[in-house]
Amino acid sequence: MNQAAAKFTPYNSKTIQRAPQWERIPEELREGVTVVSQVLPFRTNQYVLDELIDWENIPDDPIFRLNFPHRTMLDDRDYVAMRDVVATGDKRQIALYAGKLREQMNPHPAGQQTHNVPELDGEEVQGIQHKYAETVLFFPKAGQTCHAYCTFCFRWPQFVGDDELAFAAKDAQGLTAYLARHREVTDVLITGGDPLIMRTNTLARYIEPLLAPEFEHIQNIRIGTKSVAYWPQRFVTDQDADELLRLFERVIAAGKHLAIMGHYNHPAEIRPDIAQTALKRIIATGANVRLQSPVLKHINDDPAAWRELWTTGVRLGAIPYYMFVERDTGARAYFELPLVRAYEVFREAYKSVSGLARTVRGPSMSAFPGKVLIDGTPTIRGEKVFALQFLQGRDPDWTRRPFYAKYDPHATWFDQLTPAFGDQEFFFENALPLPARPARELAVIS
Repeated sequence: MNQAAAKFTPYNSKTIQRAPQWERIPEELREGVTVVSQVLPFRTNQYVLDELIDWENIPDDPIFRLNFPHRTMLDDRDYVAMRDVVATGDKRQIALYAGKLREQMNPHPAGQQTHNVPELDGEEVQGIQHKYAETVLFFPKAGQTCHAYCTFCFRWPQFVGDDELAFAAKDAQGLTAYLARHREVTDVLITGGDPLIMRTNTLARYIEPLLAPEFEHIQNIRIGTKSVAYWPQRFVTDQDADELLRLFERVIAAGKHLAIMGHYNHPAEIRPDIAQTALKRIIATGANVRLQSPVLKHINDDPAAWRELWTTGVRLGAIPYYMFVERDTGARAYFELPLVRAYEVFREAYKSVSGLARTVRGPSMSAFPGKVLIDGTPTIRGEKVFALQFLQGRDPDWTRRPFYAKYDPHATWFDQLTPAFGDQEFFFENALPLPARPARELAVIS
């Protein structure tokens, strides 16, 4: 592929049939793409198809699984029912049934809609979440899509065309008004979707107001993006790539710290020359790039994958940041691992890299109370337990306070854990009651 001439060409569940690689996908896998993409969003691009997927290894290639929906991402009975509805061609019935299945998938985990949306003068501020005191998340409307969608993505509701599920702000006015009143905020994370799907002049309209003197309390601007992996041309050969890098330089010149939160789910995404060039160009502006991803069955549940990702990133100047646990939303059953296994993967990878890569934290669950770190599985007073602590909490006083849960080799998420040593509740539950725990298995719509 001629990288210099590469043009961004997105594909969805209909247009993917134009891609030459479509004919290399067996018929039964194509059916899965067609059916499951009615429920979970599908989008990819030519760079992913040409450069990242090993077509000799499908369906087991991790980037193929990361991009293409698979039959087993739905419960078997739900899949069959959805397939039958799709076969009718009735768009209204397809949309209705897909919507019912989405409702079962916990579209907004960890209190995103119920507890994280702030108010200003008695009204909700659109396109903002404020869970931790020092950090505000901002969702610009023009950035609520991606160069390609990850099949595990916990932000999948942003992409399904349901305005009630999506977060989005048309402009920066609500953000700046809120920040002017909240001097405790030091960090703004611009997220999505992917803000770097936007043209540079659009992105600048959201960022440049934050560089004004009245926002001197905003010390750090973060941009959450998958473009470093799925479309590195954004920083190298796109028409406004140089303009984007100049914007980064203006942020640095204004005395802010700029962090590009790079979502790399597998080392295959950082291997291409253009991906490495993109990293080097970003870092040359004075910004830094931090590597983060959940640990995912079928994708990166191998310590060697993490070791390669972290060591390659460090060599190029990036900072390993987080290994997350797959959130309790979307096609979680397809990707989730027992917490015990997640910890084993982290530990095996962590002990095999140098200190420069040990900036990474994990495995971490972004749960309702906060970011809960799994810090080991020791035996204390004769009882094997999970050692846990908050990296971030809704109450800052919870941070780094150790607590313990009963050892459960099958647990895959925080709400499946119970207190150790005969305690009736975790120390924070009275201060902030947990929301109703979701049913372990998805209900089947009859």
